[in-house]
Amino acid sequence: MRVLENLQPAKVFEYFEEICAIPHGSGNTKKISDYLVKFAVSHNLRVIQDDSNNVIIFKPASAGYEAAEPVIIQGHMDMVCEKADGVDIDFTREGLRLKVQDGKVIAQGTTLGADDGIAVAYALAVLDSDDIAHPALEVVITVDEEIGMLGASAIDTKVLKGKTMLNLDTEDEGYLLVSCAGGATVNCTLAGKQQDVYGYSVSIKVSGLTGGHSGIEIHRGRANANQVMGRILYQAISDYDVYISDIVGGLKDNAIPRSCECNLIIGEDQDVYEFSEKLQHYADIVASEIKLSDPEASITVDCSPVADIYLAYNLADTKRIITGLYTLPGGVQKMSQVIPGLVQTSLNMGILKNYNDKVVMSFSVRSSVASEKEELISRIKCVISSLNGSVNVEGSYPAWEYKEDSKLRDLMIDIYKEQYGKDPVVYAVHAGVECGIFADKIEGLDCVSFGPELTDIHTPDEAMDIASVERTWQILVTLLKKLK
Repeated sequence: MRVLENLQPAKVFEYFEEICAIPHGSGNTKKISDYLVKFAVSHNLRVIQDDSNNVIIFKPASAGYEAAEPVIIQGHMDMVCEKADGVDIDFTREGLRLKVQDGKVIAQGTTLGADDGIAVAYALAVLDSDDIAHPALEVVITVDEEIGMLGASAIDTKVLKGKTMLNLDTEDEGYLLVSCAGGATVNCTLAGKQQDVYGYSVSIKVSGLTGGHSGIEIHRGRANANQVMGRILYQAISDYDVYISDIVGGLKDNAIPRSCECNLIIGEDQDVYEFSEKLQHYADIVASEIKLSDPEASITVDCSPVADIYLAYNLADTKRIITGLYTLPGGVQKMSQVIPGLVQTSLNMGILKNYNDKVVMSFSVRSSVASEKEELISRIKCVISSLNGSVNVEGSYPAWEYKEDSKLRDLMIDIYKEQYGKDPVVYAVHAGVECGIFADKIEGLDCVSFGPELTDIHTPDEAMDIASVERTWQILVTLLKKLK
């Protein structure tokens, strides 16, 4: 018996469960892509799978809709793979462990991938049905949205005829997304040379932070574990000579990192216990400052009582690395003066890692104003250049500008009023969605993004509201019927 067998709409949850059984983290999408191709072939539908593993499935119009303009249904097949401490799972080989709890679907100890697996499930349920009235459909399922929207950037849209696109990649029911920020991934590298250092090992761990999506939740003021570590390390070099042996924090540039670890070496001629106590005292102060946004935050400092030889960066390189961590900007940089409450420009250091004699810091930079995005990237380059480092910018994508005259938006507002008895919230978001890339590629594209209620996406607490999935399904079915 399937875990979601008794849930409605049955086909949507059936396909969602099948998707969850297939590993489909970003960069690991071949299996899920092949699954979609197999689905299309088994349903006698035309399908295109490109070299990036993007999939486009075509379905002819239902009877009476032959003269209607084609409609694009779009989502992405990859998911953010995060797990809670102590959870044993190999995301590259294993499926998710689904559970129904308190009217919601969750994955035990991991992210659920409803962002954006539910879009794929909706699309497959529509394609599988013979009872839903609809124009000709062009279902576009992209790869690697979560690591820079690489699939949408690579896909050839010349095969698409539709000028109306339903993007199913938002997580607030009753909200219609009509505009988003542009962005880029910025990788900063500080190279050095690790060498043998004799002294005491000191381990610093920042853990238990709340985390979250670096666009949608950046305004909540949640602490960034990498920035917290930078602050503590800067305090460490204020009065002591220390050497970085290893440092690592965060897994995705677009997720606010929940943990960071650093191993320092302090010379044998210095008092390691005094150093550790002072640093722990400072760490406790920092933890108390963030207790409202990150109530489970823990910052610990432990030291080895016995000196030994460790591989570490020299004093000068250590100071460069720590200076970069401490001085590089982070979080909200500017709020919109046009749309109340909307973050206009921000950045998030989502990945911090040490390997091959270099420390790399990867940022997700976002702005709904192109010039501000470029200015922020220039500021990062300025800091890193002063530290003799290098910067590489990749995955840049355009903003999705608000469309004054949108027939799709107006129709969806009417449908929401009819179903809910109230107006939906029409809004813009400070997060990259693929609509911006498609709008840039398809001239005159009319697009709206919507979806069911999802909570705590990109974290192990991610959950999908079952009743909301059904209500959103009714919106989708009604919308397709009225797009005639």
